[in-house]
Amino acid sequence: MNGGGDDEDVVVAASADASPPLQWRFSQVFGERSAGEEVQPVDMISAIEFDHSGDHLATGDRGGRVVLFERSDAKHSSGARRDLEETDYPVRHPEFCYKTEFQSHDPAFDYLKSLEIEEKINKIRWCQTANGALFLLSTNDKIIKYWKVQDKKIKKICDINADPSMGNGTVANGVPEANISSLRLPVVITSHESSPVAKCRRVYPHAHDYHINSISNNSDGETFISADDLRINLWNLEISNQSFNIVDVKPEKMEDLSEVITAAEFHPTHCNMLAYSSSKGSIRLIDLRQSALCDSHSKLFEEPDAGGSKSFFTEIIASVSDIKFAKEGRYLLSRDYMTLKLWDINMDSGPVSTFQVHEYLKPKLCDLYENDSIFDKFECCISGNGLRAATGSYSNLFRVFGVSPGSTETGTLEASRNPMRRHVPVPTRPPRLGGMIGRAGSESAGGVDGNSNNALDYTTKLLHLAWHPNENLIACAAGNSLYMYCA
Repeated sequence: MNGGGDDEDVVVAASADASPPLQWRFSQVFGERSAGEEVQPVDMISAIEFDHSGDHLATGDRGGRVVLFERSDAKHSSGARRDLEETDYPVRHPEFCYKTEFQSHDPAFDYLKSLEIEEKINKIRWCQTANGALFLLSTNDKIIKYWKVQDKKIKKICDINADPSMGNGTVANGVPEANISSLRLPVVITSHESSPVAKCRRVYPHAHDYHINSISNNSDGETFISADDLRINLWNLEISNQSFNIVDVKPEKMEDLSEVITAAEFHPTHCNMLAYSSSKGSIRLIDLRQSALCDSHSKLFEEPDAGGSKSFFTEIIASVSDIKFAKEGRYLLSRDYMTLKLWDINMDSGPVSTFQVHEYLKPKLCDLYENDSIFDKFECCISGNGLRAATGSYSNLFRVFGVSPGSTETGTLEASRNPMRRHVPVPTRPPRLGGMIGRAGSESAGGVDGNSNNALDYTTKLLHLAWHPNENLIACAAGNSLYMYCA
């Protein structure tokens, strides 16, 4: 599934029988810093999520804040003939504007375990809207919160019963006696523009001994799951003091622990099905109808054992960092350190497709282990039509792949105002050591040679990104900046 070309202007390539390749272009940026301006760690974006309609986008940061954006192009479109003519060609891409922000989590301390709890937002998930209000879940390492955001009109005083007379002139005990008509009271109050107000509806605490790595809404609109390294809990949105443990992989003796849970996701249409991934590279599909405690899975998805020698890093790079169901629910996307895989839940013999993301980093695994980069958890996302998928990399780069049958579409973009500035052709086979050395005047996407001045910057990593549910629009986080790209 690799592709590319020799022309530097070519962004993506696709086979003749597949859908035409997309030409990506910069759309918007929020929070961009000027060159040389220092980015504070608390401002780094740690979560991104579109709602189901695509009209709203939420981001969370390391400082515990949640920032909401809403689509502005659809909001301001009147539907008049002139507006419709303007959308003939080129197609108007979604545009977003800032809506509001609120402090979701604050630093806390678990006195029972003498543990400091960071305010960093790990995940955000949108819930079903009701009565014009927005609802979402946000979580840090230990505490999940359920938020309601609703526009409320601001009331302003327009008229006061002002009376120039301050009294009737009578004096009692040397003090002027005030007249009731001298009281200044509002007599006309009008409602002007509305302002969004966030209110925490419920808090779901003390249900996880380990750090929460996933939350996922159920399609029934009433329940959700939260997962840590060893357990998955099932919650009802209306009940905050009780949850049900549905998966528990903790052994009787911790020294017997061989794998941990890395991500969990509900099926988008079947409320009884969910999938979770492990640090060994496997994905398990479970059915809540089988038993209350789902220790046994209904299907197991894992890469067939290719044999051959295994190194110290084999299991580390096989650990799945993220999983996402496609919109219709048949296909499942997974990301490990080296690859992006597409699975068919009706076929558990192996992945349908495997896309190489970090193949060129194999010779650098020792260095990546020493600087802890090998443990970076890259997210993945899939388009609403299920034809393409995207995932992040280093140097603020992200990759877009065509995942439809027969497609060889692939592209490399940089999270900047010029997304194709660092694009180079993707090799069709694993490169030799030093085979992707950057040259003067151009930059290599590989940068695997240690002597190259254009080597990848492992400190600028694009971990978080999201695909609009209905449009070809990708939102991704580069440090504290939110970039959007459309096609």
